[in-house]
Amino acid sequence: MKKLILLSILLSTAYTLQAQTYSGRNDQKIQVGFTFYGYGTGIKATYDYGLNDNFSVGGGANFYNSGEYSSGFFIFGRGDYHFANALNIPDELDLYLGAEIGLIGNSNFGIGGHLGARYGFSNALAAFIEVGSNGAVGIAINL
Repeated sequence: MKKLILLSILLSTAYTLQAQTYSGRNDQKIQVGFTFYGYGTGIKATYDYGLNDNFSVGGGANFYNSGEYSSGFFIFGRGDYHFANALNIPDELDLYLGAEIGLIGNSNFGIGGHLGARYGFSNALAAFIEVGSNGAVGIAINL
């Protein structure tokens, strides 16, 4: 019973603390998550900076393991288009489409795309998921 009450309090608090997940110009986010496909399983970290209400740019790194003894990294720049204004969706939800371009391992060129979503729980914290060639799931922190 105590667990049910605690869960109810947490869910209602998260619902009442919803925040705008993408505020446009000068918006800054750090995302850290688990990669579950693409180049392999591992950790992905990104930084995004809002240029205007619809576009953001940034960079990131993905450290992955793609086999028993095979591991590597993908260091990339990224750009995203945010659909909030175009689709008139609630402020706590951010849907975006983006591309990544960079270096895989020591010398290979990499390019990929993703469709992402963030859901804000507070002014500082959101959950995110990205599906595509370098997908991940994790948390986003507003700076």
